[in-house]
Formats: sequence, structure tokens, C-alpha cells
Amino acid sequence: MAEHVENSDPKGESLMEKIADKFHGGDDSSSSSDSDTETKKPAAKEEVVAAAEPSSVKDKVWRLFGREKPVHKVFGGGKPADVFLWRNKKISASVLGGATAIWVLFELLEYHLLTLICHILIISLAVLFLWSNATTFINKKPPHIPEIHLPQDPFLQVASALRIEINRALALLREIASGRELKKFLGVVAGLWILSIVGSWCNFLTLFYILFVLLHTVPVLYEKYEDKVDPLAEKAMHEIKKQYAVFDEKVLSKIPRGPLKDKKRE
Repeated sequence: MAEHVENSDPKGESLMEKIADKFHGGDDSSSSSDSDTETKKPAAKEEVVAAAEPSSVKDKVWRLFGREKPVHKVFGGGKPADVFLWRNKKISASVLGGATAIWVLFELLEYHLLTLICHILIISLAVLFLWSNATTFINKKPPHIPEIHLPQDPFLQVASALRIEINRALALLREIASGRELKKFLGVVAGLWILSIVGSWCNFLTLFYILFVLLHTVPVLYEKYEDKVDPLAEKAMHEIKKQYAVFDEKVLSKIPRGPLKDKKRE
């Protein structure tokens, strides 16, 4: 019996060792999987941070005039923006061609506005009158002349927008005249002086046509090459700010400021 017990003990021990080895193997595999997940988490975090960095860099890119919206949204995002940015090339080309034709008529051919309107009305009325009378002889229907009524709302909206802009301009001029903002004062004086020089070179119609052509060319070119224009504009603005700081320190800071004339009303 003792020999049988001694012979059975090694088998029991071998079974226990196998079971223990299986448990230890499971623990090792679970610990290795946990360690793998722990090592993967920081890697995933680093990938998220690396992916987020370019977007943050793009958000911090300096844009001309400090704009945060696309060029199309700056122009209102409607049909005028589509015309200025050549979304529909036929409409944009026709608008620019019409403006060019008007400028050629009035500036190069020296046609007068009142004369042009009268000639257009004479030709239109003559054609419609003869056509209406000729239909009785050729047995055809007379031309349908539609009734034209101008809506009230667009004119009210335009008038309201003009009123708001005029009030803003008057408020700005009042603020400048009160002696508060020397920087704005110098900017407005410089702008008016440049405008007076340009006005001596050409008349109002030519100036309006130049601005109209610029509105149809500069925005679309800027939208196409904004990634190249913005860095150059940023460098130029930094240089202008440096020069202005020097000018402010040497000249503007020595000019006495005017007293504030506005009083608070209780």
C-alpha cells in the first residue's frame, strides 16, 4: 500500500503542475495583452494630437484684413458674390462687357446720358408703334407689351442700407473731428488726399469703371492665390506696423491731443 501511495503522488503532482502552468500562462497572456493596450493608448493619443496639430495651424494662419470667412462669404455669399468671383462665367463676362460698353459710349465716344436715354426710347416706341399697326394688315396678333410695376421693398431696403452707412460715416467723422483718434484722423486725411489726386487724373465715370473692373478681377485672383498672397501681406503689415511705431514715437507722441468735448448725459 505504501508503494502504491508513493507511486500515485508523482502523478498528482504532475497534474497540479500542469494546471498551475495553465493558470500562469493565462495570467502572462492577459498581462501581455494589458501591456499592449497600455502601449497602444499613448500611441493613439499621439496620433490624435498629431492629426489635430495641422488643423490648429490652419486655423491660426494669418489672413488679409484679419478675415475669418472665405472670400465668397465676405461678399455676402449670394448672386453678387457669384458674379464678382466668376462662379458663372457667362453672367460675369456679360456684366463686365456691359460696363465696358457704357464706359466706351460715355467716355470715349462722348455720348451724353440724357441723349442716350432719349434715343433708346424713340427707337423702342417707333418699333412697337409700327409693329402694332402692321399687324392689322398681315393678320397677326399685336405685340404683347407687359405692364411693368416697380416693387417697393427693394427700394426701401436700399434706402435703409444707405441710411445706415451714411450715419456710420457721419459718426466716424464726428469722432475724428472731436480730436480723439489721431490715427484715424491721419488715415482719413491721407485717403481723401489720395482720392483727390486720383480725381484730378480722371472723371467720376472713369473712376467708377476702374473700381468696377477691380471688383471683377482682384477678388477672384486673390481667392485663387490666397495661400501665396497672405504670407507676403503679413510681412508687409509687420513692416508697416514697425514704421508706424517709429513714426508714432518720434512725431505723433509729441503732438498735443485735443480735449474731449463729449460729456456724459445723466
